[in-house]
Amino acid sequence: MAGDVKGDLDAYDDINITPMVDLTFVLLIIFIIMTTAAVQGIKVELPKASSQPSLGESKTKAISISADGTVYLDTYPVSMGELESQLSGFYAADPSLPVIIKGDAKVNYAAVIEVLDLVGRIGITQIGLVTQKQAK
Repeated sequence: MAGDVKGDLDAYDDINITPMVDLTFVLLIIFIIMTTAAVQGIKVELPKASSQPSLGESKTKAISISADGTVYLDTYPVSMGELESQLSGFYAADPSLPVIIKGDAKVNYAAVIEVLDLVGRIGITQIGLVTQKQAK
């Protein structure tokens, strides 16, 4: 009798995991298909926009730094103190205020950094640096 029990246990020493692996792969494929189907959502035709951003329509503020170091807000010359107070007022009215900075190629790099630091202190995060395309 003891020999019969030992013989029966030898048949179950190895567990065949192939069916479990097959089931795992099938469930993984079903999960992937269902997830991608749920993410697609409703198809809509999006409107077309022009390739040129329209800065005139938005409330973008332009800060220009001339070759001699003069700072302009839009087209008006301002000191750094005036620039900070005016930008703070614009930022208080619109926290998503975009600012573009145009520095002359001959301007001292420190002047541009000073303006960038001032804009960062105010809390403005939408900052663009204007450059010109290189001639071919």
